[in-house]
Amino acid sequence: MKAKYFTQRGNQCWVFHGRVVDKQGQWQPVYLYHTAQAKIRRHVQIRGAANPYDPAWEAYLEERLSQRMADTLAGRDAVQRLWKWQGGKCPVCGQGLVEGQSWHLHHKEWRVYGGSDALYNRRLLHANGHRQVHHQGLEVE
Repeated sequence: MKAKYFTQRGNQCWVFHGRVVDKQGQWQPVYLYHTAQAKIRRHVQIRGAANPYDPAWEAYLEERLSQRMADTLAGRDAVQRLWKWQGGKCPVCGQGLVEGQSWHLHHKEWRVYGGSDALYNRRLLHANGHRQVHHQGLEVE
């Protein structure tokens, strides 16, 4: 039983394994995923006083949404599509949005006023431009 279903892999003993046929018709070993290899991801709890219907919390909730989008493949794809649609530029200052810089996701029509999370209602902004929009009431096109 041990020889058939378990093997040693590196310095790990008793690794459950099997075999599958690849596209070329060759037998390839497959191994059960070892949970110790999983990356630990901490989740930040939402603030208890946060209210999605209060305009004072809009910037905080947009920042949380930006972070969640950065953590998922679908979110990164949406950000890439926004970046291409905007020509790689921030609509507030007109400068380029460069990977590695701090950027924020802004809702053109705020969600507290009925705006949706659809891509047509979102814009990528520099962090400073995002603060200006929320504190000075600038319009974003």
